[in-house]
Amino acid sequence: MNLSPESINRAIDIAWTWMAAFLPRFVGAMLILIIGSLVARWLSRAIFKVTSGSAHIDPTVQPILAAIARYSILILVFIAALSQIGVQTASLFAVLGAAGIAIGLALQGTLSNIAAGLMLLWLRPFRVGDFIEDNGMAGTVREIGLFVCHLETFDGLFLFAPNSTIWNQALRNHTRNAGRLVSVDITVPAKADIDRARDILLIMVRRDRRVLKTPQPRVFVDGLTGAGLLLNLRVWANHENVGELQRVIIEQAKSELETAGIETLHPQQVVRVIPPDSDPSRLLSTAQPYIE
Repeated sequence: MNLSPESINRAIDIAWTWMAAFLPRFVGAMLILIIGSLVARWLSRAIFKVTSGSAHIDPTVQPILAAIARYSILILVFIAALSQIGVQTASLFAVLGAAGIAIGLALQGTLSNIAAGLMLLWLRPFRVGDFIEDNGMAGTVREIGLFVCHLETFDGLFLFAPNSTIWNQALRNHTRNAGRLVSVDITVPAKADIDRARDILLIMVRRDRRVLKTPQPRVFVDGLTGAGLLLNLRVWANHENVGELQRVIIEQAKSELETAGIETLHPQQVVRVIPPDSDPSRLLSTAQPYIE
């Protein structure tokens, strides 16, 4: 196909006219996007820094406030950039509304994470710094976001947990309440002096700074087996000290009973246990008040 010089010149004139009209708008839109993104990032960091230094704002909501500010600015910047290149935003909203249904169906998992994140922030089953256990995951909460929670495991690993996974399963918060129960089963010979064994164990735990005074430590006979007399020692500790106490209390109980110099008090077995929910002996101790 042969093109005449006139048609070529006309095409060049049209392209030049279009470029002269569109390129400034396109450059302006790109500048709006770049500057807006920088402003959104800066404002997000500034809000997080300000809220982190405030004693009146819960650390749990600090990253959420920063994220809301950033995404709000990005949405406004995107709309402004579209307006700059001549896109009618009013009609765009109608198109986005229609496409929103399809997008929502395609992103059900993501939207469920946002809904779960809002519920977690509203009901507050845990806060930043709590140690939680949920759906096979366990770790210290470092951040609660709109989509995911950041956890740090006991051995220092980073755990990226979707909010919907946490919300849809029963959750255990190991640090929510003021006290934690430590229960130990101690098997001694059947002829052991129960009162003497009880006194030795109670003296041992009462001088331990990690054991709470209220509820009071208790020692009671939990059963008589073929192996001997089964004593149960129960104490309460703050969640900061419960891990350390659990690691040493078995060794302490064994050492104290053997040091007494009474043959019938030598423990045959010392095991840390968790009383089942159906065990009525749970009523022997009352947990610390609930902390909101």
